[in-house]
Amino acid sequence: MHELSIATGIIEIVTEEAARVSATKVTRIDVEIGTLAGIEKDSLMFSWELVTEGTIASKADLVIREIQAIAECLVCHRTFPLEHPLAICPHCQSNRYQINIGKELRISSLEVE
Repeated sequence: MHELSIATGIIEIVTEEAARVSATKVTRIDVEIGTLAGIEKDSLMFSWELVTEGTIASKADLVIREIQAIAECLVCHRTFPLEHPLAICPHCQSNRYQINIGKELRISSLEVE
């Protein structure tokens, strides 16, 4: 379950940023996760509860926004939503494409007091 290490990494970043602005409490963390990032949302939420216990973010809401994967076909150069990494271009049926969006994991915002 690599979601535990991801949750730990997020809380480390959040704790550092909260300390940098002298916050006493983190109330909300917004995270963006690409559909091809390989992160199970339910496992991340479960892990989140474990790693935040006793921290400045113990009562913080973790809000996850899923980012749809988008690929660009290397043959016809059109973009299309990518549902899984073994898809084909719906325009020209090529299996040669580059994933432009959808593998990311980032903290997009924090709310602190």
